[in-house]
Amino acid sequence: MGFAVPDDTVLIADGGLATELEARGCDLAGDPLWSARLLVDAPGAITAAHRAFFAAGAQIATTAGYQASFEGFAARGIGRADAEMLLRRSVGLARDAAGSGHWVAASVGPYGATRADGSEYRGRYGLSVEQLMAWHRPRLEVLADAGADLLALETVPDIDEAAALVGLIGELQVPTWLSYTIKGTTTRAGQPLTEAFAVAAGVPQIVAVGVNCCAPADVLPAVEIAREVTGKPVIVYPNSGERWAAGGWSGPVRFSPDLVPQWVTAGARIVGGCCRVRPADIRSLATVVEAVDSASTRQKFE
Repeated sequence: MGFAVPDDTVLIADGGLATELEARGCDLAGDPLWSARLLVDAPGAITAAHRAFFAAGAQIATTAGYQASFEGFAARGIGRADAEMLLRRSVGLARDAAGSGHWVAASVGPYGATRADGSEYRGRYGLSVEQLMAWHRPRLEVLADAGADLLALETVPDIDEAAALVGLIGELQVPTWLSYTIKGTTTRAGQPLTEAFAVAAGVPQIVAVGVNCCAPADVLPAVEIAREVTGKPVIVYPNSGERWAAGGWSGPVRFSPDLVPQWVTAGARIVGGCCRVRPADIRSLATVVEAVDSASTRQKFE
């Protein structure tokens, strides 16, 4: 396993994997395993979705393990050994889709995601850092050995969970990004982003910090704070800007490639999308990033 974020260019991450799977006819609604169910039922659909994002210009695939957990699989009658196999399969499917110049990030969703009750957007589960470390450890140990290029600690809602995850990453010694879900300039649990990003500031295994599953308008301030606090490369992959309520999405789409240049100028070095961001959006984003990179290269030689 090896991964480094380049200083002089911008990498393109994929978009909303579950969104793309649903657009391709997979029914994920109401399932506690969400896209991880397809690791059992339709692994080929996952590979096809990864390929669609790669074909659109993505360089990094985030795996289908976000909502996977040993407890969630056990509720389906899947034993420990088979659950480990499915976690490894999530990486293998992305690897099957990847070509030269592509990377695979093993998704590690927060504890709240596996509860399937929206608590990953609230945090504050009532668990200590030590309890969260004990819960996350078995899954992280499997994924760290599954052949991904790095781990993606994503949609983290509060500092306690980030501290638990970062502590484990320090033990496992694997390259990782840490990405919070935010509202404004705080975590979903209401903590200042200055404090949230400081959790990762002195940890060499954390190769990038940033935000995901948030409104596009919240990205730029978060990039500036993350860069100032940590000095690390920043990763951003917001939602479309639509809002989820009453079991459906509504409101205007606010995800726009036109926002990308200011994110890059502020320090973003990995850019992609989350919920409701599809391959066509990633293709547009990649076109803008290519233009930004080309302009930056010209300036160096002028």
